[in-house]
Amino acid sequence: MKPLSEQLAELSVRAKGAEDAFEGAKKEAHDKIEARKAAALSAAKTAVEKVNQQIKSAGESATRDTKALQAKITADVNALKAHVVEAKHGLDVKLAEKNAELLESDAGFAIDYAIASVEQARLAVLDAIDGRLAAEQAKRS
Repeated sequence: MKPLSEQLAELSVRAKGAEDAFEGAKKEAHDKIEARKAAALSAAKTAVEKVNQQIKSAGESATRDTKALQAKITADVNALKAHVVEAKHGLDVKLAEKNAELLESDAGFAIDYAIASVEQARLAVLDAIDGRLAAEQAKRS
């Protein structure tokens, strides 16, 4: 497992990458956006699979929320697969507009979820540091 500081740095890089992709995509042609979406889909699948693998490898030491997290990961993978299928269908102008609104809403929810995850990660990091300090203090006692 990577040190917490490396994981936080990776999270920061990925968040900046998402922000840059958003800014760049607003100015690109449709085919370039499709290529960005394909790359983002691949990266999302890889990240979800990595988390799923980490959960599986954790075995019995995993927390009581493992099953819920695995269900969330399965749902995320299924949503990614459904997204690929849905993206291949042609849409008329009204449907395209409605679809864009829904996708923007989904993106906003995903961003809010990511922010909540970051806040939970911040708390977990502080708990880990506090636990390490308590362990060090216990060694000195």
